[in-house]
Amino acid sequence: MRKIILFLFGVLLYAQGFAQETTYETKKDIGYYPASTKGDAYREERCKLDVYYPKNKTNSSTIVWFHGGGLTGGNKEMPRELLEKGFIVIAVGYRLSPKALVKDIIEDATASVAWTFNNIAKYGGNNKLIFVSGHSAGAYLGMMLTLDKKYLAAYNIDADSIAGLIPFSGQAITHFTVRQERKIKDVQPIIDEYAPLYHVRPTAPPMLLLTGDREMEMLGRYEENAYLARMMKLAGNKTTVLHELQGYGHDMVYPAIPLLIKEVNRLTKEIKTTKKIGL
Repeated sequence: MRKIILFLFGVLLYAQGFAQETTYETKKDIGYYPASTKGDAYREERCKLDVYYPKNKTNSSTIVWFHGGGLTGGNKEMPRELLEKGFIVIAVGYRLSPKALVKDIIEDATASVAWTFNNIAKYGGNNKLIFVSGHSAGAYLGMMLTLDKKYLAAYNIDADSIAGLIPFSGQAITHFTVRQERKIKDVQPIIDEYAPLYHVRPTAPPMLLLTGDREMEMLGRYEENAYLARMMKLAGNKTTVLHELQGYGHDMVYPAIPLLIKEVNRLTKEIKTTKKIGL
């Protein structure tokens, strides 16, 4: 009889674990600009996002992911290594140069993050747990909309409420596509309002700057991020960290994903504890 009871108890525990198994769903091609702004066919074509989310969870952390491609190519994408990890993942599409100016592309990225703040609760998320990430050009977009507060302020959102910024090999100086718009060579660096470096400030959200090996990266990308990290520190920001993935070049997404996951989990735990979210 005792063995039968133990067997039934084990079956019950297994059934409960199976019933609580996390399942995921994806909603695709959601327009993130307000309907009142329709009229630009190219913007309506490109400015869509996909939402991947766990169906039976609440207060999930959200990772907004911007694809790379030099602001001239690429499509919304969702790194498979982020799937089935308990996160909501948002893959963002945006307009591309030369059909759009870089200032308009930054506006697209900003609109997608504003959409996330305003809508993520519908998918089991919490707007205090929104993380911004992306690779290369996508990293640059995340850095710009986070560090230059004017972008999200246009939506009455404080950029400091972003839970964390984790850019993969982003440009810290003025993006080379901006320089191309002005007929400036790739190897002629400038720093102006279109440079994340221009907007260093002490109150910015926690930043984990990830780059490839300084000897293998594109156009001094490590050095740009190293200077950004130094200037953030000198500006009084104590939550910026730089990590160089030695042995990897600009295509460093795969080895960097575990660091993104670790950082999101670390900050999520910290935020949930201090703000008593989901406790």
